[in-house]
Amino acid sequence: MKTIELEIDNKKVRAREGMTILEAAKQSGINIPTLCFDEKTDHLGCCRICSVQIERSGRRSIVTDCSYPVEKGLNVTTRSSKIDKIRKIILELAAVGSGPDVSSDLYRLSSDYGADLNRFSSVGDQINSKCILCGLCVNRCIEATGGAIGFVARAGNQSISRQN
Repeated sequence: MKTIELEIDNKKVRAREGMTILEAAKQSGINIPTLCFDEKTDHLGCCRICSVQIERSGRRSIVTDCSYPVEKGLNVTTRSSKIDKIRKIILELAAVGSGPDVSSDLYRLSSDYGADLNRFSSVGDQINSKCILCGLCVNRCIEATGGAIGFVARAGNQSISRQN
């Protein structure tokens, strides 16, 4: 397979064609946080905590590194004030449905990014689910059964439900 050279946090990284930014980073000892990532399933980037900034041809974008393929000459930034702010808000929103049962990963990451897991707790009082809608169960189900469950609705009304 073809080898691609890119830059992650000002470090030259070589990766195989077809790898994701997350895989290339891990291979190079660069840690990027994830919540919904599972090596056994396709990567949808549902939780968005692995968001990074990429730059190519002078254009910058925010992408999920678990699903974005490496490209020649790509410049990736994994930590910046902008990325940290995005991750902080994602963590605060993910905690909404968790109540007191916040996962250890969520709790650890909230400390790393200064997230207030109670920031949106008044919204959480209206939600009966402990689900953070990361999509991992949907992804595993699709691979195992072809899709017995899936996402329903969008934005603030999104939930996971049995598919007909």
